[in-house]
Amino acid sequence: MMDTIRKAVSLGLGVVVASKEQIEKTVDELVKKGEVGKEESKALVGELIAKGAEARERIERLANDKASAILGENRYAAKAEIEALQDRVASLEERIASLEARLSTGGLA
Repeated sequence: MMDTIRKAVSLGLGVVVASKEQIEKTVDELVKKGEVGKEESKALVGELIAKGAEARERIERLANDKASAILGENRYAAKAEIEALQDRVASLEERIASLEARLSTGGLA
């Protein structure tokens, strides 16, 4: 019975999002039903909490890896890069306006 419970919990994402209190409550219910012994319950709670933490870390790593891959493929510009480009465009616009003004007054020949 314990193996079945461990497998079910290990496979489910419930362990990832379950709080320590939720896990303890569920295990206490199993103890009351006689499906888990009192001594066994302490080890089970610890094991489930550890598995939940491990699963959470794996999910976070996978999410970070996927986000990095997506950002790397699409190469989104950083805020500093956008600001630098805006400054450059503004500078070029000023130069164009200056050249146009000189052209219209005959200053360029």
